[in-house]
Amino acid sequence: MLALGLATAITTGPAALAAQPAPTPIEVWKDPNCGCCKDWIALMEQAGFSATVHDSGNNAVRARLGLPVRLGSCHTALVAGYLVEGHVPPADVRKLLQQKPRALGIAVPGMPIGSPGMDGPAYGGRKDLFDVLLVIKTGPGSDVTTRVFSAYRG
Repeated sequence: MLALGLATAITTGPAALAAQPAPTPIEVWKDPNCGCCKDWIALMEQAGFSATVHDSGNNAVRARLGLPVRLGSCHTALVAGYLVEGHVPPADVRKLLQQKPRALGIAVPGMPIGSPGMDGPAYGGRKDLFDVLLVIKTGPGSDVTTRVFSAYRG
């Protein structure tokens, strides 16, 4: 019994807490009244991100970063120099940061029901199909191309 108690103290004590990685900073622009954006931010924080939130809307920052309106959603984020647009699953943001592709970032255009932040009780468990798109700049200006980074099929 003593050994079990000692093992528990060692794995849950201050040394174990110090071994946890620091949260990954992410900066988010959203409308101050958007509930699904707040839900997405909460999921990101649960997944180990630390959010700085700007309740000023995201249209201006999306335009400044070069993301076309057709790929837009209700919030825009920056993490480690990459754009993250819309209801992207936290695992895909981690995958982006691990793979480090030459890209503007990733996006889930629109607001698909069942995507992170759009999956609360109000949606009754519905899960629409959606893709996370890798957004690649193709030249000067706002020319971009996309390819599927991850596919979610309900």
